[in-house]
Amino acid sequence: MDESAAVPDGPRSPDGRSRRGGDGRVRAGDTGWIEDALAAPLIEAVRDLGGYGGLVYLRSRDRRSLVLAMVTGVPRSLLRTWWRVPVGGALPMAESYRRAENLWLPDERATMVRFPHFTAGLPYSFGSAYRPVRAGGEAVGVLVVLRSAARSPLDAEAVEPALRPAAQAMEERLTRLAAGLPGTRPATDRVEYDGEPVGVRLPTPAVHPVRVGIIDWDLDGDQCTADDEALALLGIDRADFGGTMADIEARVSPDDLHELRACRHDALTLGQVRSRHFRVRDDAAGEAEAGYRPVELWGHLVRGRTGSGRILVGALVDAVSGLRAAEAAERLPDGVFSLDQDGRVTYANHRCEELLGGGREALLGRYPWEVITWLRDPAYEDRYRAAMLSQEQVSFLVRNPAGNWLSFVLYPDVHGLTGRVRPAGPPTEAETAHEAGATAGPVPGAVAPPPGPVAAARAGALYHVVQMASVLTQAVTVEDVCRAVSEQLLPAFGVRELALYRVRDGRMYLLWESGYPEGFLAPFEGVTLDTQLPGVHALTTRLPLFFESPEDLSVAYPGITLDRMSAWSFLPLIASGHPVGSCILGWDTPHRFTPDERSALTALSGLAAQALERARLYDAESAVARGLQEGLLPHRLPAVEGLRTTGRYLPGTQGMAIGGDWYDVITTGRGVGLVIGDVEGHSVGAAAVMGQLSSAVHAFAASDRPPQEVITHTNRHLAELEADVFATCCYIELDPRTGHAFAVRAGHPPPLLRHPGGGAQTLDLAGGVMLGVQPDADYPVTELTLAPGSVLALYTDGLVEQPGSDIETGIEEVRRCLADTPADSVEALADRLVRTARRARERPDDVALLLTAYR
Repeated sequence: MDESAAVPDGPRSPDGRSRRGGDGRVRAGDTGWIEDALAAPLIEAVRDLGGYGGLVYLRSRDRRSLVLAMVTGVPRSLLRTWWRVPVGGALPMAESYRRAENLWLPDERATMVRFPHFTAGLPYSFGSAYRPVRAGGEAVGVLVVLRSAARSPLDAEAVEPALRPAAQAMEERLTRLAAGLPGTRPATDRVEYDGEPVGVRLPTPAVHPVRVGIIDWDLDGDQCTADDEALALLGIDRADFGGTMADIEARVSPDDLHELRACRHDALTLGQVRSRHFRVRDDAAGEAEAGYRPVELWGHLVRGRTGSGRILVGALVDAVSGLRAAEAAERLPDGVFSLDQDGRVTYANHRCEELLGGGREALLGRYPWEVITWLRDPAYEDRYRAAMLSQEQVSFLVRNPAGNWLSFVLYPDVHGLTGRVRPAGPPTEAETAHEAGATAGPVPGAVAPPPGPVAAARAGALYHVVQMASVLTQAVTVEDVCRAVSEQLLPAFGVRELALYRVRDGRMYLLWESGYPEGFLAPFEGVTLDTQLPGVHALTTRLPLFFESPEDLSVAYPGITLDRMSAWSFLPLIASGHPVGSCILGWDTPHRFTPDERSALTALSGLAAQALERARLYDAESAVARGLQEGLLPHRLPAVEGLRTTGRYLPGTQGMAIGGDWYDVITTGRGVGLVIGDVEGHSVGAAAVMGQLSSAVHAFAASDRPPQEVITHTNRHLAELEADVFATCCYIELDPRTGHAFAVRAGHPPPLLRHPGGGAQTLDLAGGVMLGVQPDADYPVTELTLAPGSVLALYTDGLVEQPGSDIETGIEEVRRCLADTPADSVEALADRLVRTARRARERPDDVALLLTAYR
């Protein structure tokens, strides 16, 4: 439920980046597009369908995911798992987007039948409607409206017309937005999102406005000044106000004059007045019957301008709504509390304090299951989730540590929920069945809290198993798997330390650790499988081990080195009967492992083992692929008099980490051929096609064909291969003696030229279509002349395309870097140009760079 890491740092542009610069101003060209394009239509859609919440997903930049861009009516924290979903996933929003079709799931049964994975992650009773979001007629995302399943049924035929006006408004706004965004890509291609969701509140019903007036009370002279609002609250016309406290006392109920006069005493003795309540005459009731209106006075004592007068500067607050509501709640025999949309306590009456055994100051602003230890069972937090996502009343029974039964009833709406708690008797079987039938969603059993400490788990065990399975299906490498296990287990179960070990050649080797003191795990590296350690025993016996205190662990393994943890689990990693390794988890407080938690952790270790084994095989295959890639690239560029050349290649971090980028320097009869190319895809097949194209270009260039024929013949060669892939290429034939060059470009990014005295430009070369598209395509030639001291940069799009920015922006950044970096050494210059790409944790595409310095 903690959203400290989930709050966006301000409005965001369509690529998910913050719209605000360091000075807090909006950058030129950016707009508050989320609020402007999505908010009003989303709220309209929720209203028109009679829903209680709505979401908007937009496609990510890489088109592989749908990213939650906006949410209303539902806490973002409850949807944390679904902030980013794969386009190809078996999820309703993904299917609606892929098929560009509307989808209506009236209740949890319909959802379970079609999307069991989705229901397992959100096992609550609600209906949901999905409609593709378009821009310029093209699907760019999905609009989702959530509806209470308890409301009157809605036919599928009624959903489309109900959502149509909002969807059309959203399309119009997104289309206008896309047209105004910078870049050369088609306008609709620029509608994408990679940030965090922005929360928008549904309109709040009108309530009694809070009125506040300001008064200055001269305590020595009993003189008073008041603003117009204060006089209005007192029911005094300014023309009738004489500026004395007697004028105000004449308006106060005789029964409350003492309260008003006590304000003077508080100010003189305490230096402040805190919430003194009194009633003033309300003439709206008419002369026949005197009416009174409650007000509060708050203030601080200050010195007058001369330094001698004592002035009470105060705020007079209309207490009609808040005070009366609080007073009414305090008189109730039941406990009453209120939670905001995210589940934090905003109000609790005195009776609630008595029943729960927690002070109001400790409860306010926090989750009740964090403060009240015996409510830490995940089933109780799950009741809050069920109420908020079903928008239906939820009730359950709990027995407190004293053995007394309490009945909880939750009454939700889109802005939060009100709860009632009162004493109850032990449930009978008939009462339990009746309560289960009247409660939305699954109902926990009425159970007493366990005697020992209970884990503050964040949701049910099944949820974590399903979520882990979903995340691990997307993990490719061993590092991906380790990171996924760490990111899932640590927050889900309150784990503070995690270590993953893999067995190899009869020894245990550390794969991943998180939270351990530096050097603590070093003595355990490479231990044999006969070592007396719990992590080894868990693997060799294939049984999980759980220790709920340091004493338990020390008794089982005398002399074992302990760290600062207080509870541990040692889980075997077994895949298809084959031992893979061990997973060690540590908690920093005493921890009671419930049966459900033990089962969940055991199941999760099995999922991790399967994923690690799969990733190990993948890494082995990737090593072979990388060897192929390295073998196809030139190991050494030829030395050419008058030129200095160097190249760089960085594989992508996704897929096989191997692609079709290549570069080469070829000696020809007229000079030297400089070539760079990019075959689409990231696979061994792409590398193989790259090898054939590289060889073809080399052969055609070495046979002294002019640049146009080199590319024309290479294009025809790719078409004849029937490889079902395309490629881009840039080929420049340069005469080292004169600096004269002929360039041909086939769908490739334009080269950059650094001038001898500094500065750089993007070369505007005429270009043709990509290789492999049209077998008989023509490719124009552009003539160039390089001045001595110039540096020519050829590169692939992986260098200039970064998530969250268009390719023109990337080219401009590389151009500036090329212009600002000294060209004394082409090696240093090349390292500088690829430095940002090399440091990137996620590199979607390969990077190739060829620099040529003309002396």
